[in-house]
Amino acid sequence: MRDATKNWIVRQLTLGEFSSRRAVVSRAVWMAAKIAMLAYGMNICAHLGLVSLGLLPYDLWPALVIATVLTPPVSFMVAVVAYSVVGFAVYDLAVSRAEFERISRIDMLSGLLNRRAFQRAFNDAGGDASLVLFDIDRFKAINDTFGHSVGDDVIAAVADVIRAGFTQDEVCARIGGEEFAVLWSSARVESIAERVEQVRERVAALEIPCGAKRVSVTISGGIADLPHGRSFNEIFSEADRALYVAKASGRDRIVRHRDIDSLANGEIVMPKALVLSAGARLAG
Repeated sequence: MRDATKNWIVRQLTLGEFSSRRAVVSRAVWMAAKIAMLAYGMNICAHLGLVSLGLLPYDLWPALVIATVLTPPVSFMVAVVAYSVVGFAVYDLAVSRAEFERISRIDMLSGLLNRRAFQRAFNDAGGDASLVLFDIDRFKAINDTFGHSVGDDVIAAVADVIRAGFTQDEVCARIGGEEFAVLWSSARVESIAERVEQVRERVAALEIPCGAKRVSVTISGGIADLPHGRSFNEIFSEADRALYVAKASGRDRIVRHRDIDSLANGEIVMPKALVLSAGARLAG
């Protein structure tokens, strides 16, 4: 009984039966109706029991009429009020709990998940996936030149592009400063490069208001593939290395980790700076 009560309370705190105020009222009315019928039945049984024992101090039929007239509506009203008070209290507590949980998972500036929530989503992901790291190019210079308020506007604008560039099947997060991450758990792993490139192009086309001027920004990105079973630190390190190569090669570009060896060996033609940076990174 204790475990059942505990499980019921936990279910309500996750907005189970009390998912809205209307649900609370509906549930209260339904439960009150059952309680009223139960109270009426118990009243009738009590009277019949007292009659059978010869202990009823008044006539049975008038008593049954009074019980029929008074017991159901009175017990119904009392039950509705009592159940509604408890239901609304639980509902308000559940809403507060859900809001607190949402705030603890969301980065307030960007509206994306924060790093902790992203890592939890990563740990829950099953099957093959890819990790994308984005970083706003020369963000410190933007802050130093235009101020932190404009820097915040840049972060929010880039976050909007990233959010719009991926579906609900992908997990988007701001994991710190001007750095963003996307967990691509779709079965279409090979199509991720095209999607990421589209996001990069849309960010490059942004013009963020700054007084009478407009600020343009670019992002660099690193992609690492995630065979099932690898740790967060391993895949993050590979994506970060690819991001480093993208930055070192001139920024405003996307590099996939599995291509770094080919870049360093000259199998893929890229700017000289990229080849040297990739080779130095691998050697280190």
